Amino acid sequence: MTDTRRRVKVYTLNEDRQWDDRGTGHVSSGYVERLKGMSLLVRAESDGSLLLESKINPNTAYQKQQDTLIVWSEAENYDLALSFQEKAGCDEIWEKICQVQGKDPSVDITQDLVDESEEERFDDMSSPGLELPSCELSRLEEIAELVASSLPSPLRREKLALALENEGYIKKLLELFHVCEDLENIEGLHHLYEIIKGIFLLNRTALFEVMFSEECIMDVIGCLEYDPALSQPRKHREFLTKTAKFKEVIPISDPELKQKIHQTYRVQYIQDMVLPTPSVFEENMLSTLHSFIFFNKVEIVGMLQEDEKFLTDLFAQLTDEATDEEKRQELVNFLKEFCAFSQTLQPQNRDAFFKTLSNMGILPALEVILGMDDTQVRSAATDIFSYLVEYNPSMVREFVMQEAQQNDDVSKKLTEQKITSKDILLINLIIEHMICDTDPELGGAVQLMGLLRTLVDPENMLATANKTEKTEFLGFFYKHCMHVLTAPLLANTTEDKPSKDDFQTAQLLALVLELLTFCVEHHTYHIKNYIINKDILRRVLVLMASKHAFLALCALRFKRKIIGLKDEFYNRYIMKSFLFEPVVKAFLNNGSRYNLMNSAIIEMFEFIRVEDIKSLTAHVIENYWKALEDVDYVQTFKGLKLRFEQQRERQDNPKLDSMRSILRNHRYRRDARTLEDEEEMWFNTDEDDMEDGEAVVSPSDKTKNDDDIMDPISKFMERKKLKESEEKDVLLKTSLPGRQSPSFKLSLSSGTKTNLTSQSSAASLPGSPGSPGSPGSPGSPGSVPKNTSQTAAITTKGGLVGLVDYPDDDEDDDEDEDKEDTLPLSKKAKFES
Repeated sequence: MTDTRRRVKVYTLNEDRQWDDRGTGHVSSGYVERLKGMSLLVRAESDGSLLLESKINPNTAYQKQQDTLIVWSEAENYDLALSFQEKAGCDEIWEKICQVQGKDPSVDITQDLVDESEEERFDDMSSPGLELPSCELSRLEEIAELVASSLPSPLRREKLALALENEGYIKKLLELFHVCEDLENIEGLHHLYEIIKGIFLLNRTALFEVMFSEECIMDVIGCLEYDPALSQPRKHREFLTKTAKFKEVIPISDPELKQKIHQTYRVQYIQDMVLPTPSVFEENMLSTLHSFIFFNKVEIVGMLQEDEKFLTDLFAQLTDEATDEEKRQELVNFLKEFCAFSQTLQPQNRDAFFKTLSNMGILPALEVILGMDDTQVRSAATDIFSYLVEYNPSMVREFVMQEAQQNDDVSKKLTEQKITSKDILLINLIIEHMICDTDPELGGAVQLMGLLRTLVDPENMLATANKTEKTEFLGFFYKHCMHVLTAPLLANTTEDKPSKDDFQTAQLLALVLELLTFCVEHHTYHIKNYIINKDILRRVLVLMASKHAFLALCALRFKRKIIGLKDEFYNRYIMKSFLFEPVVKAFLNNGSRYNLMNSAIIEMFEFIRVEDIKSLTAHVIENYWKALEDVDYVQTFKGLKLRFEQQRERQDNPKLDSMRSILRNHRYRRDARTLEDEEEMWFNTDEDDMEDGEAVVSPSDKTKNDDDIMDPISKFMERKKLKESEEKDVLLKTSLPGRQSPSFKLSLSSGTKTNLTSQSSAASLPGSPGSPGSPGSPGSPGSVPKNTSQTAAITTKGGLVGLVDYPDDDEDDDEDEDKEDTLPLSKKAKFES
């Protein structure tokens, strides 16, 4: 479809009485079988999908507004609007609607029928029109009563509106207003206030167009100054004519555009300042007024956007060094308001709007403005920059990368000529303004930090077949910008404690750390190289000594985020630089206070224990155990010690570790593994099916020597048995009154026996105790489980180990022992042979 006459925007009115855009398409009318009637159809111009399918109901009231709008309600709280690109298209569709409803196309509203009484229906048929009293000073009270009595009934409102339109009644009323003011007739002025307010509540565009015309609007505002509820009249006209000044920062040559700006400002003033709050009115009473302002703003933005000379002059003056500061401030404030108006545009038009600004050079202009000393101008420029970043961060990223490339090229040429380049990148300007914010509460810095986080967030970066925005931009950011961001951090952490520790500096460093923590989470590769190469973590941990708890916690959170990645590159860096020392110092300095710092540090060590990060566990115990061993109101550090001892025992007995692996690989479970081919052959020779819970010897293991395997196990078990008694004593003493200890699953079984049956020899060894923290073990701090007698049968043949039971299979073992007696003799023989 290329017919621009039928090109429309579809809007719906939301709960906040604001118009939401639903898309742009082309409208047509036709019979729809499903709806059983003539309907309005709008298909999207982008993909042809159906944006709107609305049956033209005979009883629906359609309104034609401003020559290019058609507005109607399809349900009690569902208003729709079609905004046409051309007046001709609006007229064509309006004729179709009027044709279906049997109305004259010259009217601006087809009807306004809702549920009314039979008496009102009869009155409507018997009196086709409403006769207004003659517009005289003596009859103002009668006119006010007529308007007030018509408002509750939709039919009467419709008749009153038509009568006011047809007789030019509003202008006659405004002439009476001048007479009343000249005569100081306060009673008459009060009546006029009620009349004009009632006309607003009729909610008719045709009446608004008369009231808001250049010749009438100030008199309408004058009428609304004389509220009977106030002892003294308001002075709205004085404010609009003397206080509020229209500043034409760039001459506007189009008189229609200038008049539209004046009108919109005054109507907005009426809505916000003159009329009572909408809550005192009935539902939807002022919806047409909202629509009038909304579409006016859309029209203003569109007209300015199309005026290339205006925008060219605007940006030329913004960047001209000869422009004085006051003029530049006015220009920046205008551009800020211009961008704010653009929020009313639908997405497609907003795209075109920002593309136009980009082509005009808004980002280079902002770079010039941000480099100025005027705080107010910089603040307005920051607001404009936020509009750009929030709407299209990719556009900003593309600009700063191109700028960096151009600067690099210039720098190379200047280097050859031995000249230094002083160009500052836009994004570095933003970082510098964040760092140098003079506001004690750092309001501007917080806003700028949010914008930087949006720019470096990989979630909103584009990826194409030819290039990846994430890779390119992050490479640029870490090369050109990261050193600027971390400069205040590095400058303040040259010693063992922060060199400046005032509140504002602490707030700023907390913002920097928040952004760095975000980078650790989302930029894995780039930030890792930067942290390790620049030793950033060590500098950050200096802030653990700050007197401001929030800053020390920010530093701790940064380290916790790094440890949470469980990256061995980070872990080796932490161990090599002994970066747990500041944390342990802060923990000990905090003493026995139960606060956020205490909990956060314990949580970090608990994470290391639970996740079994072996390298960090060994490092902490080997270097800081003496400082932490007396902390017994939680089991975290003793749990770490046990983890460390288990690791060391496994390292000292590699044969034992491999033995466990072999044994586990050869256990047979009913539904946990697939049998080896040799085992399948062995099972095929059985007379009966083998009972569940037993295990077999793999022929492939017959080369192993029994003594080689069992000797290290015997030595290990003897040492383990001696350790068990020590662990019991430690755990019995760990619970302190007044502090709830977390529960740790520790299993300590002793006195277990293992029977070894072999064709050549039989030996009795101490059983393998359950390891602390093993699944299913019943022990917990402060209590020692009862000794359990476990029998594990290990069948060997020619030095081969056939079966071993682990402590977590107690139930299976009991079943196995019961079933062993019921095995056929031939089966038993095979198991014992």
